[in-house]
Amino acid sequence: MGSLFLIVFFVNYQECLNGIFLRVGPNPKFDPLAGYHWHFLGRVMIHGVRIKDGKATYVSRFVKTSRLQQEEFFGDAKLMKIGDLKGFFGLVMVIMQQLRIKLKVLDDSYGNGTANTSLIYHHGKLLALQETDKPYVIKVLEDGDLQTLGMTDYDKRLTHSFTAHPKVDPVTGEMFTFGCSPMPPYLTYRVISKDGIMHDPVPITISKPVMMHDFAITETYAIFMDLPMHFRPKEMVKEKKMIYSFDPTKNARFGVLPRYAKDDLMIRWFELPNCFIFHNANAWEEEDEVVLITCRLENPNLDMVSGNVEEILESFSNELYEMRFNMKTGSASQKKLSASSNYFPRINECYTGKKNRYVYGYGTFLDGISKVTGIIKLDLHAEAETGKRILQVGGNIKGIYKLGQGIYCSDAIYVPRESAEEDDGYLIFFFHDENTGKSCVHVIDARTMSAEPVAIVELPHRVPYGFHALFVTERQLQEQTLI
Repeated sequence: MGSLFLIVFFVNYQECLNGIFLRVGPNPKFDPLAGYHWHFLGRVMIHGVRIKDGKATYVSRFVKTSRLQQEEFFGDAKLMKIGDLKGFFGLVMVIMQQLRIKLKVLDDSYGNGTANTSLIYHHGKLLALQETDKPYVIKVLEDGDLQTLGMTDYDKRLTHSFTAHPKVDPVTGEMFTFGCSPMPPYLTYRVISKDGIMHDPVPITISKPVMMHDFAITETYAIFMDLPMHFRPKEMVKEKKMIYSFDPTKNARFGVLPRYAKDDLMIRWFELPNCFIFHNANAWEEEDEVVLITCRLENPNLDMVSGNVEEILESFSNELYEMRFNMKTGSASQKKLSASSNYFPRINECYTGKKNRYVYGYGTFLDGISKVTGIIKLDLHAEAETGKRILQVGGNIKGIYKLGQGIYCSDAIYVPRESAEEDDGYLIFFFHDENTGKSCVHVIDARTMSAEPVAIVELPHRVPYGFHALFVTERQLQEQTLI
């Protein structure tokens, strides 16, 4: 299942691009039991381009999750998904799944997640992640092929779910993560040492279960988001909503906790006007303040990211914001940094937890939840221009890379060169041309955002739209064999 191809030479080979570019996303193998919700339903497939010495190898492989292996055994989709949990049918699905598990028709002891949301590399391991399950370890072979090694629970220390967006400190090598649950404790924070040892759990008290897709770290703190996207099984049945729904009457709460805290007694909570946040760009400290750069969304509805990805999501308007939490006075403030929509924000990850200047995002070019026609470069040191209806270079927008009509890209990853300059590197991403049916990988100059790509890899078949991406360096690939 999947494919492996040796393909073209790079047009303009750059040594820092030795490694593998990977992007994960949903790719359902069996027909869904209920309405299709492509984020919550699709089985995970990883698409990768292995680059070495100017040659590229393309690979696509399903991650062999416990869910996929059981559905392969039965020949159809029998396991419940979050996307099924809507209305009375959602209640029926819960009852049926519990009955199948009790009768030992299904086995949930090895998790039931799809691992289809994101990827991260830590302590010699490439991990495929989804926030309702534990991580799956993927091995990258020398020829670029991918092998699922299985689920990891950190020597049985991980007993809860694992976020799709853990953070790796580029200085200490530690990984910081959390898990959410519909049952108390609703939120659990974890620190994993650079040697891959998971520290004791730190339960964090919040009043009810919420959807928390992302968080952030600084050099001193971890920042959690208690946002009013609540787990509501009763409303799911009564109001025919999804099991998570947004409450516009509640404020957004942000908890700032010393990142090595043993409990939540020292957490400081700050309130701002209600919103939801899928993704943060970065966070850092300035004197008494903790600064969060984030993509803020008003009045979200999870139904708007379901169905066919061809649908234009006009109301799906994430705006880049700077939020400040004063640890001395307890005050909180926010200001808009971009009038345009901004989703899947990316930075030079050497600056994770430290003050950075540049953010790369999708701008108003979002034409669907994962159909993007262009990438913008934002300068956090500059002021945004107001009053413009058309997205243009100027103010804090330092560059725009547009693909053209009917051509869509996905998550663009920053790959640094060996330089002290923050933006001296490349952006690499998959794109698909719906006019010709061809898929490619583009590499562009992150400093100039020039319309001329640095390199192009033409792929042998279509790569479907997906979610988050990752670049694993050659050094990291070689470390896999040492652990």
